[in-house]
Amino acid sequence: MRAVVGRLRGEREVWVATAHPEHGPHQVPLWFVWHEEAVWMCTSAASATVRNLRAEPRVRLSLPDTADVVLVSGTAACFPAEEVPPGAAEAFAGKFGWDPRAEEGAYVYLRVAPVTVRAWRGEPELRGRTVMRDGAWLV
Repeated sequence: MRAVVGRLRGEREVWVATAHPEHGPHQVPLWFVWHEEAVWMCTSAASATVRNLRAEPRVRLSLPDTADVVLVSGTAACFPAEEVPPGAAEAFAGKFGWDPRAEEGAYVYLRVAPVTVRAWRGEPELRGRTVMRDGAWLV
């Protein structure tokens, strides 16, 4: 668990997989910050990711290293930039040196509170790879 949380704090990008009932699957990398036990991302309000999550909020996130896998499943909540909790927006801006709230275009912050997290490093760790279930870290 500690190694997974360390990765969530340290990584910069996460693959975001969404699906829309009419448009099908969509996957895109986004910057993220781990803040208050949730993954926070930000993207254009007109993006397919936002469109998909408004229609179907279930989401799968994956860190980019396939030799050190972390998969996060959860439900996304969308926050227009003017409604995002200040702490989350400041954590995002602090990590990346970019504050979408100051941009002219419309941006949406996405909050994903993990429900299930699976992590493993190669075949020897395939058993016991679930480190969070139903939103509770497993010890």
